[in-house]
Amino acid sequence: MRRATVTGSSGLVGSVVSEALEADGWSVTGVDRAPGRWTSVVGDLRDRPVREAALQGSDAVVHAAARHAPHVGRVDDREFRAVNVDATEALLEATGDRRFVYISTTSVYGHSLVPTDRAVWVDESLPPRPRDIYDETKLAAEALVTAATTSVVLRIARCFPEPPPVLAAHLLHRAVHPADVAAAAATVTERSDVTGVFTIAGPYAFTRVDCPALHHDAAALIAERLPEVAEAFRTRGWSLSATIDRVYDSTAAAHAFGYRPAYGVHQALAIAQPAR
Repeated sequence: MRRATVTGSSGLVGSVVSEALEADGWSVTGVDRAPGRWTSVVGDLRDRPVREAALQGSDAVVHAAARHAPHVGRVDDREFRAVNVDATEALLEATGDRRFVYISTTSVYGHSLVPTDRAVWVDESLPPRPRDIYDETKLAAEALVTAATTSVVLRIARCFPEPPPVLAAHLLHRAVHPADVAAAAATVTERSDVTGVFTIAGPYAFTRVDCPALHHDAAALIAERLPEVAEAFRTRGWSLSATIDRVYDSTAAAHAFGYRPAYGVHQALAIAQPAR
């Protein structure tokens, strides 16, 4: 049986990736500092024995462990570098020529996400311009990973639990469901022919030509393009955004390895039924 190592396996993304890999026939070794269902090695990846235990018998690595955006300002910058960069470098060295999938973030685009007279269309051609230590260290780790010949980087869109109105609004243009991230990670773990950097986001109804309208009157465009969504927001007493600042584009991932996100705003609305 093929064995995959998943770091950060007790976290939101790491756990769903572990589940998806097992469903695809992999035996999963999870490693995390906190215990969890998918975590068989509890420890810090900065420690050599932990890395060795996690990688024993492994055919591929999915690296999701990191210090994240909520830690900015609460954790020393040196800790960010030690966890996000130094531990990634050590893990890469220990991995050798095995398949390596790195879970990064669209946050690395940083200052490039700020709109001017239109919403920003976010794909791999947009230059990263980090704005904080989180962005800086994730981008630095990306550089280490892309230097490895059997690696791939997945820059995932906003992906964490939020109140239903916020999640539904974000799923229109900038959020991704963990299940779609897991599907993408499981697919590229199999596909050693796929290398490079890919944006992983949700299914959205907008195109690049919509960017001016999204910036100036997003609610009107949503009502025109997605009238059922606009009506669903109205019946729930939720407000549509007056402006949308960015739209993530996963076209490159679709072309490279068939990424097709399945969970969008309609699925979120089906779960969050209006009160009766």
